[in-house]
Amino acid sequence: MERAMNSPQVLRRINSEAVLRFALAKSAFGASEAMEATGLTRSTVISLCEGLIELGWLEKLPNARTSGGGEYSKGRPAGRYRLRETSGHLVGIDAGQHTVTAVVADLRGKVLARETAALADDGLDPALRLEAAARTVHDALASCGVDASTVHATVIGVPAPVDLEGRSPDGHEHYWATMNPGFADALPGLGRIVVDNDANLAATAERTLGAGVTSTSFAALLSGERFGAGLIVDDVLIRGRHGGAGEMRALDLVEGVGSAAGLAALARDWAQEERLVGAIPPTSPLARMPLAELTAARVFEAAEAGDPGSIVIVRRLGERLARICLVLASLLDVERIVLVGALAASAGGVLEEARAVLRDEFYPPVPELVASPLGADAVVLGAVARGLGLVRAEPLAFVPAGAAAGAAAPAAAPAPARARARA
Repeated sequence: MERAMNSPQVLRRINSEAVLRFALAKSAFGASEAMEATGLTRSTVISLCEGLIELGWLEKLPNARTSGGGEYSKGRPAGRYRLRETSGHLVGIDAGQHTVTAVVADLRGKVLARETAALADDGLDPALRLEAAARTVHDALASCGVDASTVHATVIGVPAPVDLEGRSPDGHEHYWATMNPGFADALPGLGRIVVDNDANLAATAERTLGAGVTSTSFAALLSGERFGAGLIVDDVLIRGRHGGAGEMRALDLVEGVGSAAGLAALARDWAQEERLVGAIPPTSPLARMPLAELTAARVFEAAEAGDPGSIVIVRRLGERLARICLVLASLLDVERIVLVGALAASAGGVLEEARAVLRDEFYPPVPELVASPLGADAVVLGAVARGLGLVRAEPLAFVPAGAAAGAAAPAAAPAPARARARA
């Protein structure tokens, strides 16, 4: 076994993956840069790059004999390499209750296409959810001219706990199983399929390129129809046995909160209730619009314009949000709460009120409360980031698009005997 683990083929694969991970993070590079990043010798780096070219992962750039100023550069020109832009793609999906959004990205995480579809029947028909996801991905691929066969991984975010096998428990009156009805069978030919909790993916996005970049302990708080949190503590994403860490059912028991209903649901419901009982003055913009258009966004807009009734609702929301943030901070000692979702950008008044309540009514330390800069795309961007993580963790487990027939990666290390017995 030891001889197998230390064989030249296995060592070459390990070193090839080190160089390929470096290439996945760089736009273009020379041997010297790869040597510094990997600790390998020049001859080894060049040999590995040539092998990765044969496999279809890299391409060699034309030798440049001129410097940036156009002057002739003496000596042997140094070879430079880069990842083939068409070596593969990723798909990220936000399969919410009411809408499905799909993005296609390259292996650097650049989004190439985005498509969204609304779900009928309140999104509670599993067959319609699966069909909508497949159709939306098809449309996104078509819009950027990417063939499905080039997709290495597809990551789907759902509003439900998800374990490491991609399954959701049959709880919450079957809601969780309805939200996660079996996407792997509905999305054939789209690489490795991974299903994860939407708030976990949002937290991944915030840590990678959002409001969590500078924090190692924070909560990404989805705030639409229901609250849900993705939790990163000491730079580790917390999942739990059934993937339910961050589910907010305990809010039913919190005084001053009483449920996990999110900002979008509460603002809409409270405004409509006030309207139906005649508590909104006829001069308010909330009194003049059709009841179906009385949404959280309209409430926030009216409050920003100084509407007294809307300001009252915003203050109630801020008080509730402050208590939710304090619960998360008290249990997990997170330093920051990131409000995530389409409403985050327009919820400035709610955030301001919540900050004031945290400052004036609770003793420190209290968490910093900020809005996500990622808008409505935090979940799909987190899905892309998760897909990138899969490829970077074991890049040679994937076959690059357009690889030459018969090209094979160096041999992988054999699995330990005990692991093989379980497989």
